[in-house]
Amino acid sequence: MTDLKLIALDAEDLDVISATTQDAIVRTAEMGYAKGDRRFALLMNRFAWEEDGKGGKTGIRKRAALHFDHVTAAKCAGFDPAAPEGTLELLTIRFTETESPSGHIDLTFAGGGTVRLEVDVLEARLADLGAAWAAKAKPEHAI
Repeated sequence: MTDLKLIALDAEDLDVISATTQDAIVRTAEMGYAKGDRRFALLMNRFAWEEDGKGGKTGIRKRAALHFDHVTAAKCAGFDPAAPEGTLELLTIRFTETESPSGHIDLTFAGGGTVRLEVDVLEARLADLGAAWAAKAKPEHAI
């Protein structure tokens, strides 16, 4: 198993990170905005779609970190960010340019929760942290 290390500097790059983190499980206590550092970071247990077929029929989950730099504001809706035991399932990450090169990044979670990050410029980094295990179930979505 190879650990992923990805960087996104434009919307197309971010689409790749979005695809690799789809169905990641995120605890609300493990994400936050460091205003002084202008960084938003989160830890996740991501489903390793690139490892499909390995780890049995349920697949593999990997511990990973994702952070966004040049963040000027972070807002959440549809969930309580202060809930220490709250968990979210990440569906998509999208960048919308407003005034080049700035814009906003939307992290959309199952059930309607969202995090919107206002950024001066898009810069995101995803890194697997080494831990991997058999998933309890393979994520499925109704079409």
